[in-house]
Amino acid sequence: KYKAKFLMASSSSIYGEAKLYPQVEEYYGEVNTFGNRSCYEEGKRVAESLCFDYQRIYNIDIRIARIFNTYGPGMRKDDGRVISNFINQAIQNKSLTIYGNGTQTRSFCYINDLISGLVNLMDSDYRKPINLGNDEEFRIVDLANLIRSKINTDLKFKFLPLPPNDPIKRRP
Repeated sequence: KYKAKFLMASSSSIYGEAKLYPQVEEYYGEVNTFGNRSCYEEGKRVAESLCFDYQRIYNIDIRIARIFNTYGPGMRKDDGRVISNFINQAIQNKSLTIYGNGTQTRSFCYINDLISGLVNLMDSDYRKPINLGNDEEFRIVDLANLIRSKINTDLKFKFLPLPPNDPIKRRP
């Protein structure tokens, strides 16, 4: 009615345990439909599909941002993301929990950079999904070492099994 643009905040999780690396927007992904996180991953995929249906049927002006790991001020300490987990464990003088051997990688995007990307996307005429994130990767063990060096160098690491279907590499 008001010719508004619609922003869908999707996720890099739609790629699942990707066999294509780095992940490109044209890649459909490899999601285990009965895995522990499948409801989130498949929910984002369905939401993207519905956006495209509304674009086709009702000519809604959509934008879809596939957001990769974001960090920055205001993160909730219990949000379950690795950066907030490590920082909160370090502040509490607890061992830093690393799943797997720590060689899996993630690309971390600072919140201000993500917001700039979202604003640029909304100002554009681009109407396909776009990956928003940092193309630099960090090994999880290197991230743990960085946080440990900033808060308490005496902290230990606690290695636990890698959860099923946890991607080894994630990079836009």
